[in-house]
Amino acid sequence: MVRVDDAGQIGSLVRKRRKEAGMTLKEAAALAGVGVRFLSELERGKPTLQLGLAIQVLQLFGLEMHVEQRGDQRA
Repeated sequence: MVRVDDAGQIGSLVRKRRKEAGMTLKEAAALAGVGVRFLSELERGKPTLQLGLAIQVLQLFGLEMHVEQRGDQRA
């Protein structure tokens, strides 16, 4: 699991998975159901993106988002 502290880290993870899959921005955006501009901004870490669309992109690349209360210990 990767701890994410800002939008840039999410973008880096998405870009890495897209490149590993050998997809262009256009191909990945079409498969995720988002625009090329949105995906490009997500990969660059734009912090004002729509969360629902960002989650669609994460799902395309087999990534999940988990939210935990700070200080919680996982067993």
